[in-house]
Amino acid sequence: MLNSLDHNMNRILITGGAGFIGSALSRYIIGERKDEILIVDKLTYAGNLESLKSISNDKRYKFEKADICDKKAIEDIFVDYKPNIVMHLAAESHVDRSIDSPSDFINTNIIGTYTLLESFRKLYFNLSEEERATKRHIFHHVSTDEVYGDLDDDISLFTEDTKYSPSSPYSASKASSDHIVRAWNRTFKVPIVVTNCSNNYGPYHFPEKLIPLIILSALNGKDLPIYGAGDQIRDWLYVDDHARALYKVAVDGRVGETYNIGGHNEKKNIDVVHKICEILDEIKKRVDGKSYKEQIIFVKDRPGHDRRYAIDASKIHKELNWLPEETFETGILKTIEWYLANKDSWCKNILDGSYKLERLGI
Repeated sequence: MLNSLDHNMNRILITGGAGFIGSALSRYIIGERKDEILIVDKLTYAGNLESLKSISNDKRYKFEKADICDKKAIEDIFVDYKPNIVMHLAAESHVDRSIDSPSDFINTNIIGTYTLLESFRKLYFNLSEEERATKRHIFHHVSTDEVYGDLDDDISLFTEDTKYSPSSPYSASKASSDHIVRAWNRTFKVPIVVTNCSNNYGPYHFPEKLIPLIILSALNGKDLPIYGAGDQIRDWLYVDDHARALYKVAVDGRVGETYNIGGHNEKKNIDVVHKICEILDEIKKRVDGKSYKEQIIFVKDRPGHDRRYAIDASKIHKELNWLPEETFETGILKTIEWYLANKDSWCKNILDGSYKLERLGI
């Protein structure tokens, strides 16, 4: 168990901390804040300890390999570590995979969330009144804008009051876990906050998602597959901006509240792919001198594909003074440069496994 270095320091348990967003959050806390963290991760295909290498020797960092659905393991971790903040990011998160294998999403995203909530509830209500009064205790559930379904027009935005209308097994499982977390607050008075974010991108992203898939497929001379006509619109959020927002909500967000986190960067998928190709054409030219755009192919759209997501992030800006620092133009350049610099290290190790840049869930 970690030893507290400061009485005012938070003891934060991060589930899914070896994943894409979780590792960015972990690097941010160790690099920029003074808190201790314990990462709990099952290390499935998307969890990668290499993403945590830069902080692995810090005395405020600890890692525990565990499945959040394992009741005994999770209870033991809570008893031993006694976190005052839980940041729950562990989830099966890819829509294509959820179409292919829904059961994994039901187990991890719903049962796993319930298991964590119950352990946190037991910990919280075993605290003395003085302990609860002098130290912030919060269960932060990290969710997605996909629980809202899609937007019917090009003007409206998702707000914290938007009605839920999930379209895929993934988004349905996340909607379920959102409701469970809020129910534990209302029924049992467990202190919680919920965040719903737009599409993340940036370094250390497992290459089944659009942006890293396109970057690495382009560099490897593979087809660049675009669903349908590529006219689906997403609001893109740079992962380091998201990490700052998550921490802000965890330590300062109002108990029981929901905060939407967006990047203010709506783009059509086809425009995202074209932008990646244009940057690569400039900084990493193809051997034959042709444009990477020639590798683009259009494939059959996936079932139930939402057309547009867009976040209204005015609440988190107004209440917690958070705004994204990266534009899409600055963030996508940083992302591409990172993949180029790490193509033969982090990326190579990822692709040495069973995943070979194929489209999943078809």
